[in-house]
Amino acid sequence: MKRTITRTVLGLFAFALATTASAGLKPEEQIQYRQAGYSFMSWNMGKIKANLEGDFSQDQVAKAANAIAAIANSGMGALFGPGTDKDIGAVKTRVKPELFQNGEEVGQLARDFMDAADNLAEVAAEGEKSEVQAAFGDLGKACKSCHEKYRAD
Repeated sequence: MKRTITRTVLGLFAFALATTASAGLKPEEQIQYRQAGYSFMSWNMGKIKANLEGDFSQDQVAKAANAIAAIANSGMGALFGPGTDKDIGAVKTRVKPELFQNGEEVGQLARDFMDAADNLAEVAAEGEKSEVQAAFGDLGKACKSCHEKYRAD
């Protein structure tokens, strides 16, 4: 419970910083930063997947899950500002314009993703492989639910 409260407070603080920081960013910089965040989460998801398919290291899984939760709660929504719905010069984006037209639904998908990321971090702290697998699957479903609607291939 204490970890959840701490993560929530840190997430709110990070959101406030991200909102303030993104205000001065050019649209192409917002795209680059959000892509970096998603790439880092993807790398950490790969580490968890490798642990679940091979030798399970609770420590490695917990660290990767905490990194994912931290990024998920960092306020990345602030990096989807005006003008970031399309490619800008050499900076490409795969986001569909519909993402910017469905704020309520996108907000719910984001909350679901943050909840799944927080749950994975909590479960990973205990180290039970079968429970981590289930929580990891839930996180993957949360990712997929947004990708299917709002990410172009």
